[in-house]
Amino acid sequence: MGSGAFALVLTLALAACVIPAERKCLLSGSWRSDTGCRMVVSVLGKDGSFSGSYLPGPAARDPKILSSPLEGSQQDAGLVSQPTFSFTVHWQLQDLETARMTAFLGQCYVGSNGEETLHTLWLMREATESPAEDWKATWIGTSVFTRIK
Repeated sequence: MGSGAFALVLTLALAACVIPAERKCLLSGSWRSDTGCRMVVSVLGKDGSFSGSYLPGPAARDPKILSSPLEGSQQDAGLVSQPTFSFTVHWQLQDLETARMTAFLGQCYVGSNGEETLHTLWLMREATESPAEDWKATWIGTSVFTRIK
């Protein structure tokens, strides 16, 4: 091998050691939303399923809102570094007359600084007494979650 080819091989080998591997976004762990909600996601199953708990921001001031279970699924992180996911929260409220569910859809991102964020769109549905009240039963919004360290 000539000195030029050797230098090229050496340069490529050194570059491979210096360039960091693409960081994958991991959904498991503790998160806080831009509105102060807290979420803990358990370890992901091999099929992408996960569970955990969710506590909304105003819970500290409203004793009727309890920590609520969540269940979800994440796209295979082995296929993409910034996977999509979905989960539902089945609200646990002391006021048993109120039934409420929220569905979240989102994507996990890794920023250039290495920080992970979850960008979500959510729909929250509250039970109503009749179809005439249906108009006021669904809310839509967005939330951005950052990892709690």
